[in-house]
Amino acid sequence: MSLLAGLYYFLKPVLPRRLRYSMRRLRAHYKLRATDNWPIMESAGQKPRSWQGWPEGRQFGLVLTHDVEGSIGVDRTLPLAALEKRLGFRSAFNFIPEGEYRVSAALRQELVADGFEVGVHDLHHDGSLYRSRKAFDAASIKINRYLKEWGAVGFRAGFMFHNLEWLKSLDVEYDASTFDTDPFEPQPDGVNTIFPFWVPGDGPGRGYVELPYTLPQDSTVFMIFRNEGVDVWKRKLDWVAARGGMALLNVHPDYVAFDRPAVAGEEFPAEHYEQFLTYVREKYAGAYWHGLPREVARFIRSQQT
Repeated sequence: MSLLAGLYYFLKPVLPRRLRYSMRRLRAHYKLRATDNWPIMESAGQKPRSWQGWPEGRQFGLVLTHDVEGSIGVDRTLPLAALEKRLGFRSAFNFIPEGEYRVSAALRQELVADGFEVGVHDLHHDGSLYRSRKAFDAASIKINRYLKEWGAVGFRAGFMFHNLEWLKSLDVEYDASTFDTDPFEPQPDGVNTIFPFWVPGDGPGRGYVELPYTLPQDSTVFMIFRNEGVDVWKRKLDWVAARGGMALLNVHPDYVAFDRPAVAGEEFPAEHYEQFLTYVREKYAGAYWHGLPREVARFIRSQQT
């Protein structure tokens, strides 16, 4: 992590959200002028040589995930799950074990009982996880304990920091901390693929599946670039579907406004997400394999033998 990035995450807790987004907005617009690989990087659409296709002969994969950042996000978890369930979808909710909130066992159990998945999102979500290998290894002991306690098999780091080698210390079936292309993240190196892939571990049969997100994050679309609709999501989805890849979306319940007007620059209406899911369901009926992240990971693992 750079010195400047370290300073930002040190100060982040005391910076007003509006100021943080203003800073990110200036940086993102500067980066956008310097790239032609967002939201689509053409080279990422190339099928891996070992790719065997999706289950049931479906055209592409669809995975929905949610990172719960704060207590507001916890409060909006069940309304978001209800919206998805009403439209025939299921997703994974990733909770921070030692952040500003504590997620109850009752909430986790309710989600799982209703067909959703629970994952671990970082440890503290303060930018410190990847400060050093020593820090990561120390945190991994706690993260593994939460994985076991929650019955979770998936992980995603805060701020999409990633090191695929270090992640081998975690007892996970998959990681979801990477992306095909996203120059606006603090660690902007993407994996340049819209397909899930196997990361071999240290020893026979060991390893995990990497699930990069391939649709722009909601915070980028609505808070950074202030789009008033879901055309960016639709465009990227159509491109991923045409290439038979994995459309993986990350939506933060903290930013989804239910039953009241969205706060400009900090939230977006729940209707936007509903509109996108309806688009998927109606345009691609019968064409996509919709799986929870753990189901995709197990499918990919099964192809390694």
